[in-house]
Amino acid sequence: MAAGEPPAGAVPQSDEKGGARAALSGLTTRGRSFLAAGIAAAVCAYVLGQEDLLRVGLLLAVLPLVCTAVLYRTRYRVAGSRRLSPARVPAGSEARVHLRVDNVSRLPTGLLMLQDRVPYVLGPRPRFVLDRVEAGGKREVSYRVRSDLRGRYPLGPLQLRLTDPFGMCELTRAFSAYDTLTVIPRTEPLPPVRLSGEAAGYGDGRHRSLALAGEDDVIPRLYRHGDDLRRVHWRSTARYGELMVRREEQPQRARCTVLLDTRDLAYAGAGPDSAFEWAVSGAASALVHMLERGYSVRLLTDTGSSVPGEGAGGFAGSTQDSSESAGLMMDTLAVVDHSDGGGLSRAYDVLRGGNEGLLVAFFGDLDEEQAAVAAKMRRRSGAAVAFVLDSDVWTHGSPAPGGHSAAAERSLRLLREAGWTALSVPPGAPLAALWRQAGQEQTGTGAASGGAPWTTGTAGIPGMSGAWS
Repeated sequence: MAAGEPPAGAVPQSDEKGGARAALSGLTTRGRSFLAAGIAAAVCAYVLGQEDLLRVGLLLAVLPLVCTAVLYRTRYRVAGSRRLSPARVPAGSEARVHLRVDNVSRLPTGLLMLQDRVPYVLGPRPRFVLDRVEAGGKREVSYRVRSDLRGRYPLGPLQLRLTDPFGMCELTRAFSAYDTLTVIPRTEPLPPVRLSGEAAGYGDGRHRSLALAGEDDVIPRLYRHGDDLRRVHWRSTARYGELMVRREEQPQRARCTVLLDTRDLAYAGAGPDSAFEWAVSGAASALVHMLERGYSVRLLTDTGSSVPGEGAGGFAGSTQDSSESAGLMMDTLAVVDHSDGGGLSRAYDVLRGGNEGLLVAFFGDLDEEQAAVAAKMRRRSGAAVAFVLDSDVWTHGSPAPGGHSAAAERSLRLLREAGWTALSVPPGAPLAALWRQAGQEQTGTGAASGGAPWTTGTAGIPGMSGAWS
């Protein structure tokens, strides 16, 4: 995005009065010394009547003033721009920032120093020294930024420091434009599993709906070149006077709601390895995975906020909108924070309409009341999978052989009795293994049905392993 530039040589009227003062304030120690020496020589020449000394004094005094005037005029004829590649990156990945300086004047510039302002979490403030830029020329430099913390980070404004060839004056130009780097949560590729409970064709995210329910319940359309003549609907053709055909089967996208519990009291700890950040990353991974499988997906939080808010029921629209919807949901997860709410009732109100398809939830600590509310959500979905994070385990380690506390055990039992496929999440557990186990438990081949229990192994906290369900 290019910084806003006034026309070449144009100076705002509000700056004319203070222009000379601003220019003189940029005099370096050398420039001030030359100016003081020139004035002193001129005064001495006037007192002593020495014309040659007067010429030297005038030369010493005029040189820094001329350099200042030329440099002050040049700084409004230098354009700066910035470009991010890419503008949206996962946490822990690098983005490259490209800076460009254009000299739009007819005179070459002096020495230039570029400095871009970046937040401290992205790294040190980059500085570049550029040699003179010829008239009409340009210079391009780049630097890398990286953050382990998700969020939106402003880059800019770009500052440009100009110096004349004699080192008499230094002026700083600050551009007004800035760009925003969006650091989204890390995502993990998930294995394709078949989750039961969705009558609309789980596995590929689509099912087909017949537009023709009976001879008297047909929705015809105009004939198009290439349509099969066997699909001509003669009754409608006679009625409308134009050749009409039966509509072909219409593909419909299966739905998936990803519910993220953001309640502040449901999580303990902070930082990239905290339970809340795992839940955010897990929700992002589930969203991307379900979109890739062809589902119509939406993100729902405990506050009742649904993203995207367009399309049928707040779900993502057509296939062409999937990438835009995914970006919108990822941008939301990049800045999502703990909510002050204490319950899941508002999320339940959103799900009350029913016909929600698959429900994938990431919960923190659930007391009996909130576990009961979560259990009722199962009635509004075709299938429901819950990943429950126990704060006691994430902060103090496993208090029991089962890998979760007594309160978490009660919540898991209540969810399972309501029909959820509920899994406890140990610290550092890879979501891919949990996702695979959810599919195994739904088909009766997982640990809950007598299969081998999953352990954290090297992916979890060193020395921590155990069966969980």
